Amino acid sequence: MPHTPAAPDLAHTRTRPVHWAATAVALAAVVTAAALVQPERASGTPTMGAPAAPAAPSPAAPASAPDPAGVAFPLTCPGVGQLVTATAQGDLDGDGRPETVVAVRCDAASGTPPHAVYVLTADPAPGGPPRVVATLLESGLRKSVTDLAIRDHTVTATLLGYSSPAVPRSAPDLHQRSKWRWTGGKFSQELTDSAAKRV
Repeated sequence: MPHTPAAPDLAHTRTRPVHWAATAVALAAVVTAAALVQPERASGTPTMGAPAAPAAPSPAAPASAPDPAGVAFPLTCPGVGQLVTATAQGDLDGDGRPETVVAVRCDAASGTPPHAVYVLTADPAPGGPPRVVATLLESGLRKSVTDLAIRDHTVTATLLGYSSPAVPRSAPDLHQRSKWRWTGGKFSQELTDSAAKRV
């Protein structure tokens, strides 16, 4: 009579070499897949899909004041040229662009020809010459100009004159302080002295 074992035959549950090989292959596949789905490392370089931050705009170059060189001023000087004796630059009308104020007289060989004072602005056409847009002082007033300046949107100057025709033109004996300010679309003049004074 054949012998019947007390426990069932477990031969089919024994591990064979082929089972170990299959398990190793499956495990390797899982590890490889996990490595492929690792989150992307953080870096300072934006990815292709991320929009780059806009570059900060460079500051605009400041506008330059008009250069009076070569400007033909509305001053009549028969037989002689024009001479610019003083300039001042500043924004007079508050538009952010500087103007140039110019004191000009005839370039005479002797005496002291009277001054005229003009305001120049840049030509709106690129590369165009400066333009005379205002006359602050007419040469017919027979004044000489010193201390020309621009402060707080205001033109200031000292006006020299003569108390009589006998006073030599080279030695003015009267002076006034004058201010010109852009108000209501035009320049208004203010004389800081109520009358001319002897110097």
